[in-house]
Amino acid sequence: MTTNTRTDTQPQINTGDAFADRVGQAAWDRIRADLDNVGAALIGPLLTPDEAADISALYDDASRFRSTVDMARHRFGRGQYRYFAKPFPDAVAELKTALYPRLLPIAREWWTRLGRETPWPDSLAEWLQMCHDAGQTKPTPILLQYGEGDWNALHRDLYGNLVFPMQVVINLSNPGTDHTGGEFLLYEQRSRAQSRGNAFTIPHGHGLVFTTRDRPVPSARGWSAAPVRHGVSTIRSGQRHALGLVFHDAA
Repeated sequence: MTTNTRTDTQPQINTGDAFADRVGQAAWDRIRADLDNVGAALIGPLLTPDEAADISALYDDASRFRSTVDMARHRFGRGQYRYFAKPFPDAVAELKTALYPRLLPIAREWWTRLGRETPWPDSLAEWLQMCHDAGQTKPTPILLQYGEGDWNALHRDLYGNLVFPMQVVINLSNPGTDHTGGEFLLYEQRSRAQSRGNAFTIPHGHGLVFTTRDRPVPSARGWSAAPVRHGVSTIRSGQRHALGLVFHDAA
């Protein structure tokens, strides 16, 4: 499903920046179609192996983070993750800024289908200011660490009343080399129908965009909202790091 070739005619955004260039080179027509079909889409390469390693190496520097969560303690699964404190690494800040305007038209279309208001302004900075004005002031970029036997329970990253309907995860490790297992899981509940699950192996340095809370699916009444949760399957061997980019801040 991954590709480095653009298939649409949408102009690139902030093309002077290397991270924005990579985002702009993604096949956004295909990404939109995959999101509509299954609620998730592989984006393509967003970080080089060296950049991924540099971000992974930050995990042991507690000064870079505002809080640490032990999943087993909270019955979230097993493993650990840390929320970045400001200032973010350049890759985190620039990828969020570059991805937001690409995802924004899809978010607006989804909420229009569901008859909901679309509160998101054109820029990420404006949107985050709206979050802060509503009391959601805590930054949400996440660095996750999994070892052998670790896993992440199915969940949704909401954090407050203001929510952006998509988020991105980037695999900082090399599947099959650094770890086995650890597939990304997406579980979609449909009204009066069997639930649907999907599993994704995210290549090293590649991103996956997926549904944060719910998404529109065709129904007898036109469109209905299908609740979606995500998680990570058990790590069978090795260690896996992942970077999570959430486009709303937390209360």
